[in-house]
Amino acid sequence: MKILPFVYCLMSVTTYSAVAAQDLPTVSKGTIERISSLASEYISDRYIDVWLPPGYPQARDYDVLYMHDGRMLFDATTTWNKQEWQVDEIAGMLIEQGKVRPFIVVAIPNAGVNRHSEFYPQRPFESLTAQKQSDAYKLFRGPDLPLFATKVYSQKYLQFIVEELIPYIESNYIVNKGGKHRYLGGSSMGGLISWYGLMEYPNEFAGAISMSTHWPGVTDDGTLMFGAFLSYIGKGLATLDSQKLYFDHGNKTLDALYPVLQHQIDELLIKHQYPKNQWRSLFFSGASHNEKSWAHRLDIPLKFMFPVRKKNSNR
Repeated sequence: MKILPFVYCLMSVTTYSAVAAQDLPTVSKGTIERISSLASEYISDRYIDVWLPPGYPQARDYDVLYMHDGRMLFDATTTWNKQEWQVDEIAGMLIEQGKVRPFIVVAIPNAGVNRHSEFYPQRPFESLTAQKQSDAYKLFRGPDLPLFATKVYSQKYLQFIVEELIPYIESNYIVNKGGKHRYLGGSSMGGLISWYGLMEYPNEFAGAISMSTHWPGVTDDGTLMFGAFLSYIGKGLATLDSQKLYFDHGNKTLDALYPVLQHQIDELLIKHQYPKNQWRSLFFSGASHNEKSWAHRLDIPLKFMFPVRKKNSNR
């Protein structure tokens, strides 16, 4: 049994007991509505929180940002570590100041102990040899806590978003419909599932925000999985055209593992001549792997993904 020293910290944000389902976040800007239980054929049923910006629905021209790890986004009093992304404050301020076009945020809670299995890019994982897959399933994040509580099922998680959640949102909220108006966003493992979702469903999303992307995947040095990510992304870039990709990372705590790996991703994008105006990869010296760090720079990817539209433009 191999216990991963960094991944236990990574996973400690995910337990269902950290936030009771009845604890509706308190927001400083805009409002929160809760879909109490969205039944799914693909994943465990769960509630969904929908953040509506100040003035909604007056603009009547809202895009949608689907964010993972939804419990951590709005209210530090309800999170396990008393930190938050400050999504309501930052997005609300940017919208009010006219620095971004209006959008709503759909916050999807993670699957607790199944978070790794739900967020892990499935096709790269299944491209590994049977022995490497078996080795990954033997990893632990604590003495009695398997890293993967079940087999990887991120395809089903993405099917839930595309086939069940999106139709619900677009039927019940005043938002722009279609893939050019939908975005994915998250950090760490949520960063992995964001770029992966974009590449698996390039016609369903216009961009992916991947902050502090956990490129090592299952090991603290990245030797087991990172090559599979590189191969998959190298092939997947050909399926994209106008989609935007945002990556960033720091160099403290868990983020210390990322600079050398993110550099290889950047080199891959350059090699494939992905248009320079459609991707960003930023480094923040001294930034750690936590919600405070992500909140501090969240305005940057939001302004990149949601620039104010020019007249006579549908982008």
